[in-house]
Amino acid sequence: MSLRIIFMGTPEFSVPTLAALAGAGHQIVAVYTQPPRPGGRRGLDLQKSPVHQAAELLGIPILTPVNFKDEADRQTFREFDADVAVVVAYGLLLPEAILIGTRLGCYNGHASLLPRWRGAAPIQRAIMAGDHETGMMVMKMDKGLDTGPVALTKAVQIGETMTSGELHDKLMQVGATLMKEAIGKLEADDLPLTEQAEEGVVYAAKISKAETRIDFAKSAREVHDHIRGLSPFPGAWFELEIAGKPERVKVLNSERVTEEGPAGTVLDDIMTIACGEGAMRPTRLQRAGGKALGLADFLRGTPVAAGTRVG
Repeated sequence: MSLRIIFMGTPEFSVPTLAALAGAGHQIVAVYTQPPRPGGRRGLDLQKSPVHQAAELLGIPILTPVNFKDEADRQTFREFDADVAVVVAYGLLLPEAILIGTRLGCYNGHASLLPRWRGAAPIQRAIMAGDHETGMMVMKMDKGLDTGPVALTKAVQIGETMTSGELHDKLMQVGATLMKEAIGKLEADDLPLTEQAEEGVVYAAKISKAETRIDFAKSAREVHDHIRGLSPFPGAWFELEIAGKPERVKVLNSERVTEEGPAGTVLDDIMTIACGEGAMRPTRLQRAGGKALGLADFLRGTPVAAGTRVG
């Protein structure tokens, strides 16, 4: 017997899990996702979420409530008579009425090794903090923020140059496989739950625009981790004077080097930039409104002389 599942997710990260559960033969009775948002080149067209588009292709009923404050929305959820709800990056806090609105509760695919990095931005925060390991966890949801008991865990190593985009793509595939396994075990009544440790709780706050600017007073290690943690989106940046005007330049990839000098100073003609400790060299950059370029191509169009101050 397959399970009757309500799937709740929104971005690309959620899509492989939806596909894995549908492919495993479970009955996805409904998909909940965020409402279409303004998008397109002029921001005038309503854009359906990646999960919305995937559910349409699968022929699954789609619901897009703004929240679950309306009792009618809660009743609709209950009327699907689902065995379980699977939640992956849905983007809404679920009230208790939804958490208990299925026979077996709600299970969340979360991109960290809980209790480290509870909250909105666990992938970026893990890299920005210089973590060497993260992972995916399947957790039974409760009223707290990522506080529920854990069912399954899969650790993933974070390479020295791995960006948040690369880690995102790896974790979304790991998460799909892990959730498929968890729901299979749940169907067989063989899914143990373990309470999270009380020690080691760290919160992954949403990335703010104010923290995307690169601070070269920090060590080269911290600058490098900051850059790759925000790559490709929203992107870490510094200001560079180009044609007499300050312009934001995003750094999408970088490398650490052993040079030393005054923080924020370009040390040579291949754009080695001194940090508070050590130095870094951007290897992929993007001017405002331009395309991302490797360092050599960037310097061909925008030469940066030794002694230039950036930041």
